Amino acid sequence: MPFTYFISDLHLSAQRDDINQCLFKFLAEQAPQAEALYVLGDLFEMWIGDDDLSDFNLSIAAAFKKLSDSGIPVYFIHGNRDFLIRDKFAKLSGMTLLPEQAVVDLYGTPTLIMHGDELCTKDVVYQKFRKKARGWWWPRLMLSLPLFMRRKIAEKGRKTSQKNHTKLTAEIMDVTPEDVVLSMQNHNVKRLIHGHTHRPAIHDLSVNEQPAQRIVLGDWYDQGSILKVSADGIDLQSLGF
Repeated sequence: MPFTYFISDLHLSAQRDDINQCLFKFLAEQAPQAEALYVLGDLFEMWIGDDDLSDFNLSIAAAFKKLSDSGIPVYFIHGNRDFLIRDKFAKLSGMTLLPEQAVVDLYGTPTLIMHGDELCTKDVVYQKFRKKARGWWWPRLMLSLPLFMRRKIAEKGRKTSQKNHTKLTAEIMDVTPEDVVLSMQNHNVKRLIHGHTHRPAIHDLSVNEQPAQRIVLGDWYDQGSILKVSADGIDLQSLGF
């Protein structure tokens, strides 16, 4: 039975070799069995530009390129940690970059896919930053800076974000239900797949008075979350971390 894999929120870094090795194993052993692989953002803990060609970054790109070269298409949607990924890294890794929200036909079911951070609309401070970061001028300004400066800015931003999260309620950090329904209505779909919240689950809901589903991928630090979709249905799996 043909199937497609979805993963997100791996937050890869040189400091977490256990996660890196898990990805390498997944790409070598499980992913080649699929028809396609979709990465729904936050592949990296931090991405400061395609010119950051460290041995670690190149090893990740090479692993995805090997899968892509074997005939398995790999698609990528930007997350809040790696929105500066551009065509250079995509080419190195054999990935196809998709827009922030995309509708794909999964075995006869039109499905909206995204990272999911745009649905957390109650986090007003983050949404203001997101609007700036996904605009045209801020990324251009950041990428014009020397690599070492971008790294310092990113590390400072990550620490600030971690500090701010301790002050936010679970409700604020989760998606806003009304915006979930609105997004699905705008794209005329009954199924949504996203990550970002690190709360893996399959939610039943109603869209235009019709049964619908929202599937949430988990992270790889604690949950090792993988979604397998086929004509038979959906299977939200865990690698067993």
